Amino acid sequence: MNQDSDLQIAGDLLEVQHLLRPAPEHPSTVAGFVRLARTVAADRARWAPLVAYDPTSRWYHRLETGPGYEVWLLSWLPGQGSGAHDHGRSAGVMTVLDGALTEHTPGGRQVLRPGGHRVLAPGHAHEVVNDALEPAVSLHVYFPGLTTMPVRTLERSATTPAEEPARLTH
Repeated sequence: MNQDSDLQIAGDLLEVQHLLRPAPEHPSTVAGFVRLARTVAADRARWAPLVAYDPTSRWYHRLETGPGYEVWLLSWLPGQGSGAHDHGRSAGVMTVLDGALTEHTPGGRQVLRPGGHRVLAPGHAHEVVNDALEPAVSLHVYFPGLTTMPVRTLERSATTPAEEPARLTH
C-alpha cells in the first residue's frame, strides 16, 4: 500500500502555480469593491494631484473604469451638495478622503469622515452635502457604472431622530 498523501505527491501547493486559482483582475463582489475603494484611497499620490475645486459646482473626475464599474473622485467646497438623488440600478461604495460630508437620508443624517466607507444599494436615496467650513474630497465606486442619477424627494420617518451617529465600517 502506498503511504504517500496527495500533499506529499504534489509537494508544496504554493510551488505548484497551476493548482492555484488566479486572483481576479477586477472586483466582482461588494467586498471587492470596498477593497478597491480602500486601495485607491490609500494611494494619495495617485488621486491628490488631480483634485480641483470649482466654486460654482461640485468637481468630479473619473479615475478608473473596469468591467462593469467606475471609480470617481469628487471635491466639495463648503455648502456644495449633490441634491437628493439615487443611483438608478447601480450600487456604490463612497468614502471620504479629506474633510467631512453629511449624508441625508429618509432615516436621518450622518457625518462621513475619512477612513470609513458607505455601501449604497441600488435605489438608495440620499443627499450629500459639505456642511463643514473646509473643503472635502470623496471617492465613489459604482457597479455597474453609473448611467443615471434620478432626482428624489427625501421623506423623513416620523420616528427617526434628526441626527444619528455615523455607522461606517473601517
